[in-house]
Amino acid sequence: MSLYFAAGSPSTEMSPAEVRANLFTALEMIGERKRVLVVPPDFTRMHSQSGMLTELAWEYYGEKLVDVLPALGTHKAMTDHEIATMFGKTPRGLFRVHDWRNDIVTLGEVPSEFMYEVSEGKLDYTWPAQVNKLLRDGGHDLILSIGQVVPHEVVGMANGNKNIFVGTGGVMGIHRSHFLGAVYGMERMMGRAETPVRRVLNYASEHFAKGMPIVYVQTVVGKNAAGKLVIRGMYVGDDAECFEKAAALSLKVNFLMMDREIKKAVVFLDPHEFRSTWLGNKSVYRTRMALADGAELIVLAPGVHEFGEDGAIDTLIRKYGYCGTPATLEAVKDDPELAGNLSAAAHLIHGSSEGRFTIRYCPGHLTREEIEAAHFEYGDLAEYSAKYDVTKLQDGWNVVDGEEIFFISNPGLGLWAYEGRFKG
Repeated sequence: MSLYFAAGSPSTEMSPAEVRANLFTALEMIGERKRVLVVPPDFTRMHSQSGMLTELAWEYYGEKLVDVLPALGTHKAMTDHEIATMFGKTPRGLFRVHDWRNDIVTLGEVPSEFMYEVSEGKLDYTWPAQVNKLLRDGGHDLILSIGQVVPHEVVGMANGNKNIFVGTGGVMGIHRSHFLGAVYGMERMMGRAETPVRRVLNYASEHFAKGMPIVYVQTVVGKNAAGKLVIRGMYVGDDAECFEKAAALSLKVNFLMMDREIKKAVVFLDPHEFRSTWLGNKSVYRTRMALADGAELIVLAPGVHEFGEDGAIDTLIRKYGYCGTPATLEAVKDDPELAGNLSAAAHLIHGSSEGRFTIRYCPGHLTREEIEAAHFEYGDLAEYSAKYDVTKLQDGWNVVDGEEIFFISNPGLGLWAYEGRFKG
């Protein structure tokens, strides 16, 4: 087990030249490789800087880099325009599409006893460690898993082996891991590196993926004083230490612990990044621990035109809406289709305020009827965008028409919590 490169701090700003030199140093330590697969995130993680790192890996390996498999999870395949925007000069012909319903192999099963233990007795199903068949059968001597470590609603801190087992995972693995996180409790997990879901992923890594030549390239990304995204840290290694170091830095960079609660929050969803509530509900997940009881969360969502990225999941979200934990768990018992799509059930729980605060969605391409049927309040995008002009608001506290609001320009970049709500 090796850590090939580790550097970063809350004030570090790695220049493109430094990033290149740091990555190449690590790749030299790994040694010569003849057939390389890169697994970066998709366009929904554009800010991770993984596109640049993928392009650098191609620059380093040249024709030995034979496949690039974006870790789509349940997301839609990337368009040619998205690939060109994110991955620069990396040849289009290298890119493969992950199909989470069909292109899957199962490496092994985490036993039900272990699931029962980590879920505190709430679940007793097995968990299949599923990956895209290209990872097992592609004949690669290096699988370079690239991604950003940042607080996450399903696993606690994103990335590490999540990029493999969820990003290139299959239906059952994704559904059951999402549901584990939901029933355990999102607030108990976000911002923590050690969670029940991570323990399951680590079990799978240790028991079923030892023979796979996976090396992780982890970034920690934050905004500098000028509001520009910068790489604060980079960690390259083939075991959990690499992820843990990145997670420790991400907590310092991406987690804003607040000394008072927010009564009104305005969150902007960049239309290039957020086109569904499946992704856009980061506005709910990442702020919920900072919002006061009775608060209002206003979501400016010009690009949102659907609920789920996957057709079957979109239908289920429209059927039930974000109805809260008790109603969702009842529906799972009664509806075999929802029980067969547990990540959708988990998402319904994640996206509900549980009646604690108001979520007002202002979508570009969904109607009032669609929004209200999903148990959100509706806001007119033009009206709310005129009042809350995102080109004039600063991240953090602002005063608009004599009222104090808290503005977040991209909920995917962090986690906000009131210290009184974040225990432990």
